[in-house]
Amino acid sequence: MLTDRSTNVKVSVIIPTLNAGLEFVELIQRLQKQTLLPYEIIVMDSSSEDGTPERALQLGTRVLTVLRSEFDHGGTRNTAAAQAKGDFFVFMTQDALPYDEQLLEKLVQPLLDDARTACSYARQIPYPHAGILERLARASNYPREPRLKSKADIDQMGIQTFICSNVCAAYRRETFYEMGSFDAPVIFNEDMFMAATCVMNGYSIAYAAEAGVYHSHDYTLMQQFRRFFDNGVSMCRNEWIIPFSKVGKPGFKLVKTQLQCLLKEHRYHLIPVLFAESAAKLIGYKLGIKHKRLPVFLCRYFSMHKLIWDRMHRVNDASTPMKRTG
Repeated sequence: MLTDRSTNVKVSVIIPTLNAGLEFVELIQRLQKQTLLPYEIIVMDSSSEDGTPERALQLGTRVLTVLRSEFDHGGTRNTAAAQAKGDFFVFMTQDALPYDEQLLEKLVQPLLDDARTACSYARQIPYPHAGILERLARASNYPREPRLKSKADIDQMGIQTFICSNVCAAYRRETFYEMGSFDAPVIFNEDMFMAATCVMNGYSIAYAAEAGVYHSHDYTLMQQFRRFFDNGVSMCRNEWIIPFSKVGKPGFKLVKTQLQCLLKEHRYHLIPVLFAESAAKLIGYKLGIKHKRLPVFLCRYFSMHKLIWDRMHRVNDASTPMKRTG
Protein backbone atom coordinates (compact mmCIF):
# COMPACT_ATOMS: atom_id res chain seq x y z
CA MET A 1 0.00 0.00 0.00
CA LEU A 2 1.12 3.53 -0.72
CA THR A 3 2.15 5.44 2.40
CA ASP A 4 1.02 8.91 3.38
CA ARG A 5 4.41 10.10 2.19
CA SER A 6 3.75 8.83 -1.34
CA THR A 7 0.10 9.64 -1.94
CA ASN A 8 1.09 12.78 -3.85
CA VAL A 9 3.52 11.00 -6.14
CA LYS A 10 3.15 12.22 -9.70
CA VAL A 11 3.11 9.47 -12.31
CA SER A 12 3.28 10.28 -16.02
CA VAL A 13 1.97 7.42 -18.16
CA ILE A 14 3.49 7.44 -21.64
CA ILE A 15 2.01 5.36 -24.46
CA PRO A 16 3.39 5.29 -28.02
CA THR A 17 0.61 4.60 -30.51
CA LEU A 18 0.09 3.73 -34.16
CA ASN A 19 -3.44 3.00 -35.37
CA ALA A 20 -4.35 1.72 -31.90
CA GLY A 21 -8.00 1.03 -32.77
CA LEU A 22 -11.07 1.15 -30.58
CA GLU A 23 -9.48 -1.19 -28.01
CA PHE A 24 -7.23 1.69 -27.01
CA VAL A 25 -10.20 3.43 -25.41
CA GLU A 26 -10.46 0.69 -22.79
CA LEU A 27 -6.78 1.10 -21.89
CA ILE A 28 -7.23 4.81 -21.20
CA GLN A 29 -10.44 4.24 -19.26
CA ARG A 30 -8.82 1.61 -17.06
CA LEU A 31 -5.89 3.94 -16.35
CA GLN A 32 -8.31 6.66 -15.34
CA LYS A 33 -9.84 4.34 -12.72
CA GLN A 34 -6.59 3.47 -10.95
CA THR A 35 -6.26 3.76 -7.18
CA LEU A 36 -3.13 5.78 -7.92
CA LEU A 37 -4.42 8.13 -10.58
CA PRO A 38 -1.95 9.18 -13.27
CA TYR A 39 -0.86 12.79 -13.00
CA GLU A 40 -1.05 12.78 -16.79
CA ILE A 41 -1.39 10.36 -19.68
CA ILE A 42 0.77 11.22 -22.69
CA VAL A 43 -0.03 9.59 -26.01
CA MET A 44 2.90 9.72 -28.44
CA ASP A 45 1.29 9.05 -31.79
CA SER A 46 3.12 8.07 -34.97
CA SER A 47 0.84 9.64 -37.58
CA SER A 48 -2.09 7.29 -37.04
CA GLU A 49 -4.77 7.16 -39.72
CA ASP A 50 -7.59 5.57 -37.71
CA GLY A 51 -8.53 8.43 -35.40
CA THR A 52 -6.31 7.36 -32.49
CA PRO A 53 -5.07 10.88 -31.60
CA GLU A 54 -8.57 12.32 -31.84
CA ARG A 55 -9.97 9.65 -29.52
CA ALA A 56 -7.06 10.15 -27.13
CA LEU A 57 -7.79 13.88 -26.95
CA GLN A 58 -11.48 13.23 -26.30
CA LEU A 59 -10.46 11.00 -23.38
CA GLY A 60 -8.47 13.81 -21.78
CA THR A 61 -4.92 12.75 -22.58
CA ARG A 62 -2.04 14.85 -23.85
CA VAL A 63 -1.24 13.99 -27.44
CA LEU A 64 2.16 14.46 -29.03
CA THR A 65 2.96 13.44 -32.59
CA VAL A 66 5.98 12.13 -34.42
CA LEU A 67 6.44 11.30 -38.07
CA ARG A 68 6.16 7.57 -38.63
CA SER A 69 9.49 7.66 -40.46
CA GLU A 70 11.15 9.18 -37.37
CA PHE A 71 9.85 6.65 -34.84
CA ASP A 72 12.22 4.48 -32.87
CA HIS A 73 11.62 2.66 -29.60
CA GLY A 74 14.15 4.69 -27.64
CA GLY A 75 14.08 8.16 -29.16
CA THR A 76 10.31 8.45 -29.38
CA ARG A 77 9.89 7.53 -25.72
CA ASN A 78 12.65 9.98 -24.80
CA THR A 79 10.81 12.75 -26.64
CA ALA A 80 7.63 12.04 -24.70
CA ALA A 81 9.49 11.80 -21.39
CA ALA A 82 11.04 15.22 -22.01
CA GLN A 83 7.51 16.66 -22.06
CA ALA A 84 6.35 14.75 -18.96
CA LYS A 85 5.95 16.41 -15.56
CA GLY A 86 5.81 13.38 -13.28
CA ASP A 87 8.29 12.13 -10.70
CA PHE A 88 7.95 8.68 -12.30
CA PHE A 89 7.53 7.63 -15.90
CA VAL A 90 5.32 4.62 -16.60
CA PHE A 91 5.75 3.41 -20.16
CA MET A 92 3.06 1.19 -21.62
CA THR A 93 2.22 -0.20 -25.05
CA GLN A 94 -1.10 0.32 -26.77
CA ASP A 95 -1.96 -3.41 -26.69
CA ALA A 96 -1.64 -3.83 -22.91
CA LEU A 97 -4.54 -3.59 -20.44
CA PRO A 98 -4.30 -3.11 -16.66
CA TYR A 99 -5.33 -6.30 -14.87
CA ASP A 100 -6.94 -4.38 -12.03
CA GLU A 101 -7.30 -0.90 -10.54
CA GLN A 102 -4.12 -1.23 -8.46
CA LEU A 103 -1.68 -1.63 -11.34
CA LEU A 104 0.04 1.74 -10.99
CA GLU A 105 0.06 1.60 -7.21
CA LYS A 106 1.70 -1.81 -7.13
CA LEU A 107 4.08 -0.95 -9.97
CA VAL A 108 5.44 2.22 -8.37
CA GLN A 109 5.64 0.85 -4.82
CA PRO A 110 9.09 -0.83 -5.20
CA LEU A 111 10.52 2.51 -6.33
CA LEU A 112 9.09 4.21 -3.27
CA ASP A 113 10.41 1.51 -0.96
CA ASP A 114 14.04 1.82 -2.05
CA ALA A 115 15.79 4.74 -3.71
CA ARG A 116 18.32 2.32 -5.25
CA THR A 117 15.59 0.61 -7.25
CA ALA A 118 15.72 2.35 -10.61
CA CYS A 119 12.78 0.75 -12.37
CA SER A 120 10.09 -1.87 -12.01
CA TYR A 121 8.07 -3.86 -14.52
CA ALA A 122 4.73 -5.62 -14.42
CA ARG A 123 3.72 -9.23 -14.82
CA GLN A 124 2.27 -9.96 -18.26
CA ILE A 125 -0.83 -12.12 -18.26
CA PRO A 126 -1.84 -13.60 -21.63
CA TYR A 127 -5.21 -12.67 -23.06
CA PRO A 128 -7.80 -15.49 -22.94
CA HIS A 129 -7.52 -16.01 -26.70
CA ALA A 130 -3.74 -16.56 -26.61
CA GLY A 131 -2.42 -19.88 -27.90
CA ILE A 132 -0.88 -22.41 -25.55
CA LEU A 133 2.72 -21.73 -26.64
CA GLU A 134 2.26 -18.04 -25.99
CA ARG A 135 0.63 -18.73 -22.63
CA LEU A 136 3.53 -20.97 -21.64
CA ALA A 137 6.05 -18.35 -22.72
CA ARG A 138 4.37 -15.61 -20.67
CA ALA A 139 4.13 -17.88 -17.63
CA SER A 140 7.83 -18.72 -17.91
CA ASN A 141 9.03 -15.16 -18.48
CA TYR A 142 6.60 -13.53 -16.04
CA PRO A 143 6.07 -15.84 -13.04
CA ARG A 144 3.85 -15.12 -10.06
CA GLU A 145 6.74 -14.48 -7.67
CA PRO A 146 8.22 -10.95 -7.43
CA ARG A 147 11.97 -10.47 -7.54
CA LEU A 148 14.49 -7.72 -6.96
CA LYS A 149 17.46 -8.07 -9.32
CA SER A 150 20.90 -6.52 -8.91
CA LYS A 151 24.50 -6.89 -10.04
CA ALA A 152 24.93 -9.74 -7.55
CA ASP A 153 22.50 -11.86 -9.62
CA ILE A 154 24.42 -11.70 -12.90
CA ASP A 155 26.53 -14.81 -12.31
CA GLN A 156 23.41 -16.88 -11.75
CA MET A 157 20.86 -15.19 -14.00
CA GLY A 158 22.97 -13.77 -16.79
CA ILE A 159 21.01 -11.57 -19.17
CA GLN A 160 17.80 -12.34 -17.28
CA THR A 161 19.09 -9.91 -14.66
CA PHE A 162 18.51 -7.11 -17.16
CA ILE A 163 15.04 -8.11 -18.29
CA CYS A 164 12.56 -5.26 -18.12
CA SER A 165 9.59 -4.64 -20.40
CA ASN A 166 8.15 -1.35 -21.55
CA VAL A 167 4.87 -3.14 -22.14
CA CYS A 168 4.41 -1.80 -18.61
CA ALA A 169 7.37 -0.43 -16.67
CA ALA A 170 8.01 2.41 -14.23
CA TYR A 171 11.19 4.47 -14.03
CA ARG A 172 12.32 6.99 -11.45
CA ARG A 173 12.70 10.28 -13.32
CA GLU A 174 16.02 11.34 -11.82
CA THR A 175 17.62 7.93 -12.36
CA PHE A 176 16.27 7.76 -15.91
CA TYR A 177 18.18 10.90 -16.80
CA GLU A 178 21.19 10.03 -14.68
CA MET A 179 21.55 6.89 -16.82
CA GLY A 180 21.24 8.90 -20.02
CA SER A 181 17.65 7.93 -20.96
CA PHE A 182 16.95 5.28 -23.61
CA ASP A 183 19.40 4.48 -26.39
CA ALA A 184 18.37 6.15 -29.65
CA PRO A 185 17.90 5.30 -32.38
CA VAL A 186 17.25 1.73 -31.30
CA ILE A 187 15.21 -0.92 -33.06
CA PHE A 188 14.44 -3.12 -30.05
CA ASN A 189 15.29 -3.75 -26.37
CA GLU A 190 15.48 -0.13 -25.26
CA ASP A 191 14.02 -1.25 -21.95
CA MET A 192 16.54 -4.03 -21.37
CA PHE A 193 19.49 -1.80 -22.25
CA MET A 194 18.31 0.86 -19.81
CA ALA A 195 17.84 -1.77 -17.09
CA ALA A 196 21.29 -3.19 -17.82
CA THR A 197 22.84 0.27 -17.54
CA CYS A 198 21.12 0.75 -14.20
CA VAL A 199 22.28 -2.62 -12.86
CA MET A 200 25.86 -2.08 -13.99
CA ASN A 201 25.82 1.23 -12.13
CA GLY A 202 24.69 -0.31 -8.86
CA TYR A 203 20.91 0.05 -9.08
CA SER A 204 18.30 -2.71 -8.73
CA ILE A 205 15.45 -3.74 -11.03
CA ALA A 206 12.15 -4.82 -9.49
CA TYR A 207 9.90 -7.40 -11.07
CA ALA A 208 6.57 -6.32 -9.57
CA ALA A 209 4.60 -9.54 -10.05
CA GLU A 210 1.59 -8.18 -8.16
CA ALA A 211 1.23 -5.47 -10.81
CA GLY A 212 -0.40 -7.17 -13.77
CA VAL A 213 -1.30 -6.31 -17.35
CA TYR A 214 -2.99 -8.35 -20.01
CA HIS A 215 -0.59 -8.70 -22.92
CA SER A 216 0.21 -11.40 -25.45
CA HIS A 217 0.77 -11.98 -29.15
CA ASP A 218 -0.07 -14.75 -31.57
CA TYR A 219 2.65 -14.13 -34.12
CA THR A 220 3.01 -15.99 -37.38
CA LEU A 221 6.32 -17.72 -38.14
CA MET A 222 7.41 -14.77 -40.27
CA GLN A 223 6.51 -12.31 -37.54
CA GLN A 224 8.53 -14.38 -35.04
CA PHE A 225 11.46 -14.36 -37.45
CA ARG A 226 11.26 -10.60 -37.94
CA ARG A 227 10.91 -9.87 -34.25
CA PHE A 228 13.99 -11.91 -33.40
CA PHE A 229 15.90 -10.45 -36.33
CA ASP A 230 15.36 -7.04 -34.74
CA ASN A 231 16.36 -8.51 -31.39
CA GLY A 232 19.63 -9.69 -32.89
CA VAL A 233 20.24 -6.32 -34.53
CA SER A 234 19.82 -4.50 -31.22
CA MET A 235 22.13 -6.94 -29.46
CA CYS A 236 24.78 -6.57 -32.15
CA ARG A 237 24.75 -2.82 -31.63
CA ASN A 238 25.32 -3.37 -27.91
CA GLU A 239 27.81 -6.22 -28.24
CA TRP A 240 29.08 -6.09 -24.66
CA ILE A 241 25.78 -7.56 -23.44
CA ILE A 242 25.88 -10.68 -25.66
CA PRO A 243 28.09 -12.82 -23.33
CA PHE A 244 25.49 -12.49 -20.57
CA SER A 245 22.93 -14.23 -22.79
CA LYS A 246 24.96 -17.43 -22.63
CA VAL A 247 24.51 -17.81 -18.87
CA GLY A 248 21.75 -20.30 -18.14
CA LYS A 249 20.69 -20.48 -21.81
CA PRO A 250 17.23 -18.93 -21.22
CA GLY A 251 16.02 -19.63 -24.77
CA PHE A 252 16.78 -23.33 -24.48
CA LYS A 253 15.11 -23.49 -21.07
CA LEU A 254 11.92 -21.95 -22.46
CA VAL A 255 11.71 -24.42 -25.34
CA LYS A 256 12.34 -27.30 -22.94
CA THR A 257 9.56 -26.08 -20.63
CA GLN A 258 7.13 -25.67 -23.52
CA LEU A 259 7.96 -29.14 -24.85
CA GLN A 260 7.46 -30.77 -21.47
CA CYS A 261 4.06 -29.11 -21.09
CA LEU A 262 2.93 -30.19 -24.55
CA LEU A 263 3.93 -33.77 -23.80
CA LYS A 264 2.22 -33.68 -20.41
CA GLU A 265 -1.02 -32.41 -21.94
CA HIS A 266 -0.79 -34.81 -24.90
CA ARG A 267 -0.76 -31.95 -27.41
CA TYR A 268 1.57 -33.77 -29.72
CA HIS A 269 0.29 -31.98 -32.82
CA LEU A 270 1.79 -28.72 -31.52
CA ILE A 271 5.32 -30.07 -31.15
CA PRO A 272 6.18 -29.39 -34.85
CA VAL A 273 4.79 -25.87 -34.38
CA LEU A 274 7.05 -25.36 -31.35
CA PHE A 275 10.12 -26.50 -33.28
CA ALA A 276 9.19 -24.35 -36.30
CA GLU A 277 8.73 -21.27 -34.11
CA SER A 278 12.00 -21.95 -32.29
CA ALA A 279 13.83 -22.30 -35.60
CA ALA A 280 12.33 -19.06 -36.92
CA LYS A 281 13.42 -17.23 -33.77
CA LEU A 282 16.93 -18.68 -33.82
CA ILE A 283 17.53 -18.03 -37.53
CA GLY A 284 16.15 -14.50 -37.24
CA TYR A 285 18.30 -13.76 -34.21
CA LYS A 286 21.48 -15.13 -35.80
CA LEU A 287 20.90 -13.11 -38.97
CA GLY A 288 20.24 -10.02 -36.86
CA ILE A 289 23.54 -10.51 -35.04
CA LYS A 290 25.27 -10.66 -38.45
CA HIS A 291 23.17 -7.91 -40.06
CA LYS A 292 26.17 -5.70 -40.84
CA ARG A 293 27.16 -8.24 -43.49
CA LEU A 294 23.78 -7.88 -45.20
CA PRO A 295 22.65 -5.12 -47.59
CA VAL A 296 20.29 -2.55 -46.07
CA PHE A 297 17.42 -3.52 -48.38
CA LEU A 298 17.58 -7.10 -47.09
CA CYS A 299 17.72 -5.93 -43.47
CA ARG A 300 14.67 -3.80 -44.13
CA TYR A 301 12.85 -6.80 -45.60
CA PHE A 302 13.74 -9.03 -42.65
CA SER A 303 12.85 -6.41 -40.04
CA MET A 304 9.56 -5.82 -38.24
CA HIS A 305 10.45 -2.12 -38.06
CA LYS A 306 11.25 -1.27 -41.66
CA LEU A 307 11.20 2.52 -41.55
CA ILE A 308 14.00 2.79 -39.01
CA TRP A 309 16.67 1.35 -41.29
CA ASP A 310 17.38 4.45 -43.34
CA ARG A 311 17.59 6.44 -40.12
CA MET A 312 19.93 4.00 -38.36
CA HIS A 313 22.11 3.83 -41.44
CA ARG A 314 22.14 7.63 -41.64
CA VAL A 315 22.87 8.22 -37.95
CA ASN A 316 25.48 5.56 -37.33
CA ASP A 317 26.48 2.56 -39.38
CA ALA A 318 28.49 1.20 -36.47
CA SER A 319 27.33 0.36 -32.97
CA THR A 320 25.41 2.41 -30.44
CA PRO A 321 27.18 1.36 -27.24
CA MET A 322 25.56 1.78 -23.85
CA LYS A 323 27.00 3.62 -20.93
CA ARG A 324 28.11 1.14 -18.30
CA THR A 325 30.70 0.69 -15.58
CA GLY A 326 33.27 -2.01 -15.11
